[in-house]
Amino acid sequence: MNAPASSCAAPIGIFDSGLGGLSVLRAVRAQLPAERLIYVADSRYAPYGKRDDDFIADRTLAICEWLVAQGAKALVVACNTATAQSIALVRERLAVPLVGVEPGIKPAAALSKSRVAGVLATEVTLRSARFQALVERHAADLRVLCQPGHGLVEAVERCDVDSPALVELLRGYVQPMLDAGADTLVLGCTHYPFLDAAIRSIVGERMTLVDTSVAIARQLERVLDQHGLRAYPADDVGSTTARFCSTSDGAHLRTLAAALLGIEAQVECVSIPSPRTREPEANAA
Repeated sequence: MNAPASSCAAPIGIFDSGLGGLSVLRAVRAQLPAERLIYVADSRYAPYGKRDDDFIADRTLAICEWLVAQGAKALVVACNTATAQSIALVRERLAVPLVGVEPGIKPAAALSKSRVAGVLATEVTLRSARFQALVERHAADLRVLCQPGHGLVEAVERCDVDSPALVELLRGYVQPMLDAGADTLVLGCTHYPFLDAAIRSIVGERMTLVDTSVAIARQLERVLDQHGLRAYPADDVGSTTARFCSTSDGAHLRTLAAALLGIEAQVECVSIPSPRTREPEANAA
């Protein structure tokens, strides 16, 4: 096991199966402007929503270990699917502070006046014990309409956030929720905040959209303070310095970082082998 970095100037590692975690990185940059960040997109194996549970755990642990080896003082698993299946395992194996993400069931329960809320998430997230526990704990009096967002992660990964075909796909998911009386929609995947405008074009003001990326950034701030790891401008670590890494060629990560975050990113292509993928990576040209 790698020893955790103790310096306040050490970076924070943020990991997603692909590009969706950029929504979390955006919130962290706004909330914690003095922190250095390392973002890893496991785009070679994205999306995780169609992968089996063991594969997701295998990749999540390998990438978190890699981030710790890069000196990360804390980790954010910026992927609902990876959090749902793997965060307990990672917490057991690694000593650094760890923040996961989860669908915003609790805020949806607080916001909904009709007592009907929709949840758009990956199939893996919706079937997870963690998600079911969230619903039981926070939404006992709420009718929760669960909809797997088939095709949405792939759309964001190819930088399609507003095409007519995408809007029609979304309409098929959210219109039945509106018809059932839902007044709140949980964006249960970190990719989905990038579809905010497309969803708004369908639902208008009839639904409140719940995006938990800001809550994740605030939780990270609390965790850093609890461990005495927060960087401040006086630490001279630079302002919102981010290092971008991808297990694929990095082209989509560069494009989306520029289009949605206004960052002209230099993306490092990195190899992060794991027990389930070591042989294919070794054989890759």
